[in-house]
Amino acid sequence: MKAVGLVVEYNPFHNGHAHHLAAAKEQSGAEVVIAVMSGNFLQRGEPAIVSKWQRTKMALHGGVDIVLELPYIFATQKAETFSDGAVSILDAIGCNSLCFGSENGDISNFYKTVAFMENSQESYQANIRKYIKTGVSYPKAQSLSFAEINQSEELVDLSKPNNILGYHYLKAIICQKSLMRPFTVKRKNADYHDEHFSSERIASATSIRKALFSSVQQEVSIDRFVPAQTNYLLTDYFKKYGIFHQWENYYPYLQFLLLQSKPNELREIYEVEEGIENRLIKAALSSNCFQEFMETVKTKRYTWTRIQRICLHILTNTKKSQMIFEKPTYLRLLGMTENGKRYLNKMKAHLGLPLVSKLSSYKHEDISPDIKAARVYSCVLPGDMRVKSFNQEYKQPPIFLK
Repeated sequence: MKAVGLVVEYNPFHNGHAHHLAAAKEQSGAEVVIAVMSGNFLQRGEPAIVSKWQRTKMALHGGVDIVLELPYIFATQKAETFSDGAVSILDAIGCNSLCFGSENGDISNFYKTVAFMENSQESYQANIRKYIKTGVSYPKAQSLSFAEINQSEELVDLSKPNNILGYHYLKAIICQKSLMRPFTVKRKNADYHDEHFSSERIASATSIRKALFSSVQQEVSIDRFVPAQTNYLLTDYFKKYGIFHQWENYYPYLQFLLLQSKPNELREIYEVEEGIENRLIKAALSSNCFQEFMETVKTKRYTWTRIQRICLHILTNTKKSQMIFEKPTYLRLLGMTENGKRYLNKMKAHLGLPLVSKLSSYKHEDISPDIKAARVYSCVLPGDMRVKSFNQEYKQPPIFLK
């Protein structure tokens, strides 16, 4: 059975994702779709709007056959580390191909860009150092450096978020000597960061989340932008827990941790560098909400995303010593369909990593950051549901869609 791999967050699963999934099957000729999905916290340092279990159900109803979790230490990282972890997992489960969405939409341009960057590292890095000295953030310095050395219209625009990820997926495939064949699908209508609905059927996950947070106070419909099952699962989650997760829910916990920590203790947390710990504490003393806190902390040097990731690592007490980026050591199975089950039965003797279906039967230190992240994620749930959710991480079997 041929399998195509997708790297996803599905926050939440929407019509654009459905288009990507269908195009991935068509381009690759695959019979099985395998998604490696970020858990409860995402690459931009944000909590997912609903839990990984609810998003797994969305994925299975949307046409994915197997959902695997991308571990916390890869899921909450810069594009290069995020991509390395995801590609390694998809390779280990036997995917024949990987299909990603991009603003460019032409896989040959990605190959050209990887080759170009391989031959231009000296000038690229020199330009990054030059721009860093002007006080801009590292991602901005990378973008400016690439724009300065790029003389070809055939190269991929590495200022676009999905192009950046696609570039790193291809690099990871090459560096890991994976046999997976890469494909790309051009994003339709909505840009990644669009906050407003700009077409009849396709909207960014950002604009959908914004509408959902607004709908708590007023009626805002997302029906035309998401499959019916996604809509049902979002509504069901809110009815059950009374919450769509966002940073504001977690700010009191973050504020408490910052105000009871000493600067030298914060310096042990991953990504806390260059004295930003003092700025974080000062902002926590004066900020009533997360938005205000972020606006106080943000500088030209530190992007919003990087500060969110720092805050997340403080929230989960993730130390520098814990974030060691080797390859993933396990495959965490979150859900599957009948088709996915058939694939796993055929492949189980050939998997490159152990397949974990229940944590209660798997003991390994590498999975502890995911357990801790799941518990932190559940802290904002009401009453007894919080404790049930703590235990769910150990007791929940993979979701099976017949």
